[in-house]
Amino acid sequence: MEDKEKTVGQQLADKLVYKSKSCFEAADKQAVADYCEGYKKFLDNGKTEREVVKESIAIIESQGYKPYILGDKLERGGKYYLNNRGKSLFMFRIGSESIENGIRITASHIDSPRVDFKPRPVYEDSEMCFFKTHYYGGIKKYQWTAIPLSLHGVISKRDGDVDVRIGEEDDEPVFYINDLPPHLSQLQNSKPSSNTIEGEQLNILAGSEPYDDDKVSDRFKLNLLAALNEKYGCTEADLISSELCAVPAMKARDIGFDRSLIGSYGHDDRVCAYPSITAMLASESSPHTLMNIIADKEEIGSEGVSGMQCRILSDIIDEIALALGGNPRVVRANSKCLSADVNVAYDPNFPEVFEKRNTAFLNHGVVLSKYTGARGKSGTSDASAEFVGFVTRLFDDENVVWQMAELGKVDLGGGGTVAKFIAENNIDVIDLGVPVISMHAPYEVVAKNDVYMTHKAILAFYK
Repeated sequence: MEDKEKTVGQQLADKLVYKSKSCFEAADKQAVADYCEGYKKFLDNGKTEREVVKESIAIIESQGYKPYILGDKLERGGKYYLNNRGKSLFMFRIGSESIENGIRITASHIDSPRVDFKPRPVYEDSEMCFFKTHYYGGIKKYQWTAIPLSLHGVISKRDGDVDVRIGEEDDEPVFYINDLPPHLSQLQNSKPSSNTIEGEQLNILAGSEPYDDDKVSDRFKLNLLAALNEKYGCTEADLISSELCAVPAMKARDIGFDRSLIGSYGHDDRVCAYPSITAMLASESSPHTLMNIIADKEEIGSEGVSGMQCRILSDIIDEIALALGGNPRVVRANSKCLSADVNVAYDPNFPEVFEKRNTAFLNHGVVLSKYTGARGKSGTSDASAEFVGFVTRLFDDENVVWQMAELGKVDLGGGGTVAKFIAENNIDVIDLGVPVISMHAPYEVVAKNDVYMTHKAILAFYK
């Protein structure tokens, strides 16, 4: 209907009323599909933060990025990356404008909920062999039983470190956490879902064959240790200084007859890490100094030397500022950041936990969140109106489909991101990301349109 055929009220509504837009009205379907093929490969190649760092370095080195350590010389036009202990990555490109104009920063995280090995994991019981575990991040423990698992990590030995990745290929064994059959679940079913499986029951089944020597004790444990020694050259003592975990042994796959969705482990938050990398690589002509951070430990509070509470971000900004003759405090004050993390997508199967007017929907584009936190906005970084306006105008100018959302109802939902730790550096920051179905489950779902639109959003911010 042309404007001249509309009533005054209809024309006024078009002018004044905000309407969320569907990506299907704006996105290039083939471009979306092609982009997401690369994303699926990224997911399959990086099941842990260590693997994602390696995969990311391979991608950016092919585009001219060079390794950097604190104290190295920096030059205008230079493209660098700092590999922080193999678990987090800072990639940055020095722009042509004054460094005191600030840095455009994107910060995502690459750790995901999983099941970690305990320091002394191997034991046998009832002629079966298991690994003891300690789960990592916020999981529903019952979701991790009765699914195929792969093992990933590193074993640190006296004669060198050994990478572990087994269970991802079709000809490799997988691993498993047992559960009860329905026939024996009366007591289990009487418990709240958070306790149907206890943390100490998340024991990984790893074998059932004894070592062929009836003179030794713990023959099943010994047989497993012998297999580990043959494959990785390690002893039980070496496992104490290892970092091993179990993740779902499932590939990223298209979901639905229309193939519009992607199912995978680890969308949270690699679905934001990948677009932040691709957008930065596509921003060669930007005059700004750009930085992309893919961090570790967000799922447990961003603690430790590889999490965003570490002061390394401030150190890198200091190094860049001083190398280019700028005042580090001025650089930080004028910098801007997108905290790239996922939000929850509206699920019509569970409408009672959502407030639909302020909820993200699949295929409605990248999600902005002015604040996160819980209940009374506890633990949040609340972006200013001015910064929200700055970001949304950028998106509108570049035809980015975006939506604004909270995470669930006020007294039911809530969560946190790295935004508040970025803000501690006197840097304006807002949360941005992809809406996810079944967040923190072993297999999560996102819409391809939203993944691609996140790439476009970060690209607009970097430009």
